[in-house]
Amino acid sequence: MLDSYSAGHTPTVMEHTRMKTLKTAIRATLAGLSLTLAAAGAAWAQGKTELLVYTALEADQIKAYKAAFEQDHPSIELKFVRESTGIVTARLLAEKANPQADAIWGLAATSLMLLDKEGMLAAYAPKGLEQVRPSMRDPRAQPTWVGMDLWSSAVCFNTVEAEKRKLPKPQSWADLTLPAYKGAITMPHPASSGTGYLMVSAWLQMMGEAKGWAFMDALHQNIGVYTHSGSKPCKQAGAGEFPVGLSFEYRANKTKREGAPIDIVFPKEGLGWDVEATAIMKTSKKQDAARALADWAVTRKANELYAKNFAVLALPTVQEQLEFVPQDLDKLLAKNDFHWAAANRDRILAEWSRRYEGKAEKKQ
Repeated sequence: MLDSYSAGHTPTVMEHTRMKTLKTAIRATLAGLSLTLAAAGAAWAQGKTELLVYTALEADQIKAYKAAFEQDHPSIELKFVRESTGIVTARLLAEKANPQADAIWGLAATSLMLLDKEGMLAAYAPKGLEQVRPSMRDPRAQPTWVGMDLWSSAVCFNTVEAEKRKLPKPQSWADLTLPAYKGAITMPHPASSGTGYLMVSAWLQMMGEAKGWAFMDALHQNIGVYTHSGSKPCKQAGAGEFPVGLSFEYRANKTKREGAPIDIVFPKEGLGWDVEATAIMKTSKKQDAARALADWAVTRKANELYAKNFAVLALPTVQEQLEFVPQDLDKLLAKNDFHWAAANRDRILAEWSRRYEGKAEKKQ
């Protein structure tokens, strides 16, 4: 052993030198071992496939989704670029000549249809596709997008602020044009927010274009600000900044569950809606990893996570009831022609901006 000398023994110069040399050799061996282990760890890390995912999922959903996927696929690491629907869509289209994303997880089906029209999406039928609602997927045998869940418009109504201002509780979209609500309403900007666009698209489809624009002209008189986030109007209503926030059912349910003094209104004429969906970028050099994500996104495990946030899922057998959302939410949805909404998006947004951009909040 290194220090096998009796307590009374004084090592000679030669013994001392040998002992010093042995200690040095051991230190060198340990150092070499550490370097080897570090190199092995680095090699293992480099062996992971890093998948760049563009998303409009809510920031408070991404962490759980990412952790669950990576638990099942430890060789793949998801990196997210997250923005509101309109901003993600615009970014993907702007990057068409030099795409950066590998996959899309949690973007409006109407946005994915625009990308598909530009030839940017890969056709792929994920495992378990037959279990997905036909209305929540690209109908082709090899779809370019497959739904996850459905989100719909909802109105967040602050009962405390309403009482202070003597505001009636709205029951319909038409009620929101009453003079009593002047300056009391906040709504998502449809060019930035998928929630904003699904509302505008629904109004135009339900009412017809002439009456739809007339309705929005009247609504505009009562708008305080158009936000660049679909969640923000409900958060503003919950905090009392505005008595009425036009938002969507996930954020409304969460805001009320967290104790905000709001009632959630589902206007009787019908709700705008869209489908959050998954897609693979055709240009990705990581097709196997992207397909693994597409496969996982339609699994029961994934849908059980979606069920914590949304009332209508791609896999109907997994659906649960959200605390403050009607169990029959799907019966309250307006008729929605996705293809019309996608094909007319640019025209509608240009007209909307011409009429109403003056009340848009300034972008950060």
